[in-house]
Amino acid sequence: MIVIYIILALIAAILIVALFISKNLDYEKSIKIESPIELVWEKISSLSAMDRWSPWKVKDPKMQQKITGIDGEVGAEQHWESNVKEVGSGSQRIVNIVKPTLFETKLNFIKPFKSTADGYVKLEKVGDGTIATWGFKSKMSYPMNIMKLFMNFEKSMDSEFGKGLNKLNEICTSK
Repeated sequence: MIVIYIILALIAAILIVALFISKNLDYEKSIKIESPIELVWEKISSLSAMDRWSPWKVKDPKMQQKITGIDGEVGAEQHWESNVKEVGSGSQRIVNIVKPTLFETKLNFIKPFKSTADGYVKLEKVGDGTIATWGFKSKMSYPMNIMKLFMNFEKSMDSEFGKGLNKLNEICTSK
């Protein structure tokens, strides 16, 4: 009987701690690209353009994808399906475009976990170059937000976003 009380107390403690942990999950990473903002804009301003530097496309080159609507315009949507766990399945819809500084999408993940996120790429002209910032904002549901104590989301995202931004830089600066 004592074991049951201990288990219940541990579960209660975890649920109480989760009440005090932020549900927000925000991340962004930037890179300076030695190319004019107009050139970088061409490489980020559509779903198919983003595919060319997506780190998830590299993880599963066989992933099935379909774009509906007019790519590069608000409302266009890309659906993907992959058997690779890190890629999963879901969709991404263009929700806002401010040429040549902001490209925003709404992400709906189905696998491996259901969730949503607001994704974006922001560009800022700096001298002859461009600062590209890629990020997202999301919320974790209670009590799943307790995972923030045990997992370093920033570290796991940093590697993938770094690969993507480095590939974007390579595409924009290659002659």
